[in-house]
Amino acid sequence: MEAVADIFADLKEQKITVIGEMDVVKIAKRLKKLGKVEIVSVGPAKEEKKEEKKEEKKEEKKEEKKEEKKEEKKEEKKEEKKEEKKDDKK
Repeated sequence: MEAVADIFADLKEQKITVIGEMDVVKIAKRLKKLGKVEIVSVGPAKEEKKEEKKEEKKEEKKEEKKEEKKEEKKEEKKEEKKEEKKDDKK
């Protein structure tokens, strides 16, 4: 049973992504008529999306932690400046 769920075309990278249950050889033969064909991966699309999302979340968390550290350092510097001003007044 063949069923194409989605087709995505990336003209910039000259890449077509076909998602669904199909005969990869048949798809490749049909695409060969148009030009060069390279099969990058074959497998369930849902797992790929999950992995990509996990990687994106990890990167976002890293960026958030970096930003939090920067903000904490700024706060510490402000506190130090306030203390220095208080000490100078005495």
